[in-house]
Amino acid sequence: MEKKRILLLSEGFGAGHTQAAYALSSHLRKLSPSIQTKVLELGSFLNPKVAPLILNAYKKTVTNQPKLVGYMYKQQYKKPLNRLTTLALHKLFYTHTRSVVRQLHPNAIVCTHPIPSAVISRLKRLGTKVPLCNVLTDYDAHGTWISPEVDLYLVSSDEVKSKLMHRGVSVDKIKVTGIPVHPNFWEHPGHDEVRTRFNLKNMPTVLVMGGGWGMLSDKVVHQLLARWHEDIQIIFCLGRNDKIRISMEQDPLFQQKNIHIIGYTNEVDKLMEVSDLLITKPGGMTCSEGLAKGIPMLFHNPIPGQEEENVHYFTARGLGERITSLDVVVNWLNKLLHHYPDVVEKRKRHLLEIAKVHPMESAQCIMNLLQDMHPSSSEETPV
Repeated sequence: MEKKRILLLSEGFGAGHTQAAYALSSHLRKLSPSIQTKVLELGSFLNPKVAPLILNAYKKTVTNQPKLVGYMYKQQYKKPLNRLTTLALHKLFYTHTRSVVRQLHPNAIVCTHPIPSAVISRLKRLGTKVPLCNVLTDYDAHGTWISPEVDLYLVSSDEVKSKLMHRGVSVDKIKVTGIPVHPNFWEHPGHDEVRTRFNLKNMPTVLVMGGGWGMLSDKVVHQLLARWHEDIQIIFCLGRNDKIRISMEQDPLFQQKNIHIIGYTNEVDKLMEVSDLLITKPGGMTCSEGLAKGIPMLFHNPIPGQEEENVHYFTARGLGERITSLDVVVNWLNKLLHHYPDVVEKRKRHLLEIAKVHPMESAQCIMNLLQDMHPSSSEETPV
């Protein structure tokens, strides 16, 4: 059987984009033994010295000037990448990206971030022949995702589909698949095994996450949670934010029984499995993982722009609640304490009924794209 090669391109602006790429890679290989996949963060791969500087600057902007991030998001909301930006990306990435495509010879390219999509779209305009699929990783449709060269859009919801259609994308190019999450989030390992693995107790449990960058800045909420440590188990998952992790580990407030401080882990699925409430930054990937696990969610400190849109989507459907005051948190802690496990199980059943998108849907749509377009190769004409 002829092997099919799929190149998945992302960028490191937040962990969710690359997590989606790896999730899709796992689903594709699980779906067909004839599939070979390669995941690359394009900027980091092509410019390993410059990319970390850009990502660090972006992270500082998100942390220190979130309103500026929201302003930039809204300014470009209905627009594709402008000609100057596209030209700059072309100058930075064109030669190297074309070489990567020639070397890897993919039968399809899947982008989980708009920057590599813009680069590949320009390559296609200049002669590269390869199917291009965009996987939107939030519950919103920003204009930078849209390009005539994209053959297929995989989106999180019917609302995102409608937004793309209003901007001129053909309905035939859009499939509602949900945001792809790793297969582990659809599995349900034994709770006793997971609790032993993380030294947890069988008691009401709250998982607190700040995304892959560990952007946990809501100290008031954290202090409130710590005061409930006698009756409720608290897991702080801090991602790669070693500074906050060390600070919390040295703070007597968090040196209490039933409080667990964890750095980066690739076992978030297991922590969600044994948790009864998720307090999180509302990134599209984390929200989708929580939905797959059927865990109730509270959202704190959304970044203006896509995270606010994610909050709107989930709260409008009763899938989560925004922390507008400490009363919201206290109300849920009381539910866990006095109505556990009935309230949790009822909520999980409700969420799992809503999360009806098949976990393999995204991968299957990519397979269908390969079949429909019959690409014998990613041939390239001279440019």
